[in-house]
Amino acid sequence: MHFHHRWAVTAIFVVALSASTIAPAASVSGQGTWETTLQARDFDGNTATIEGYYDTVLGITWLANAGYAQTSGYATYGVMNWYDATTWTANLNISGITGWRLPRVYDTGVPCTLLNRYGGGMCEFNVLTTSGSTVYSELASMYYDTLGNKALYDSSGNSPQQGWGLTNTGPFLYVSTMPYWTDTSYAPNLLDAWMFDLGDGQQAMSAKLYSNYFSWAVHSGDVGVAVSSVPVPAAAWLFGSGLIGLFGMAKRKVHV
Repeated sequence: MHFHHRWAVTAIFVVALSASTIAPAASVSGQGTWETTLQARDFDGNTATIEGYYDTVLGITWLANAGYAQTSGYATYGVMNWYDATTWTANLNISGITGWRLPRVYDTGVPCTLLNRYGGGMCEFNVLTTSGSTVYSELASMYYDTLGNKALYDSSGNSPQQGWGLTNTGPFLYVSTMPYWTDTSYAPNLLDAWMFDLGDGQQAMSAKLYSNYFSWAVHSGDVGVAVSSVPVPAAAWLFGSGLIGLFGMAKRKVHV
């Protein structure tokens, strides 16, 4: 058994926005449940623009713009350490709607090194999403169930599995193929928090202070005004890893 292995990149170059580093987001009809489980919500009184999507499975509202920390000008490159990310979401006020947070993970308290890394657990790939009324991971549920994406590894540990990656972004804007923070501390080591990588479908722990990841704001319950349909974004962009300059980024992986 191999214990925690951390790789770190102290500086990753910044690449200017160009067609070669950005690909149009893919709203794939028939892939995942997004067309029936996401309900469009308006926050600002203009129903021509959609600011959120209520997730009928998880009972939360996702901010339509998954890169809002960057596009709002709060974080230049869109990435923050965990402390800054939780503060940012807690202080969000979007058209008068407050009470935002990061997505959650149900921490079982079992160290990741003791769990199956390829499926059916809380760590690494093909992790638990929901079971009955229990929500194990809101980001994993979005990636695997709502959007129907596949992990880098299949449940038998074969890699790469066919069709892996963020092939479907549904109706959301500015979704990055990089890790996103959750608001949940990692119980075996409270200096770490859970993150989910929307690039390869991996869920793991990482250092709260030294890791810099993206943040996708969500709100418990249904907020905003219902809009009749879930529109496909006319100009949504999928941010590749070359787009964002990530400084002091550290990512911890678990190997079993």
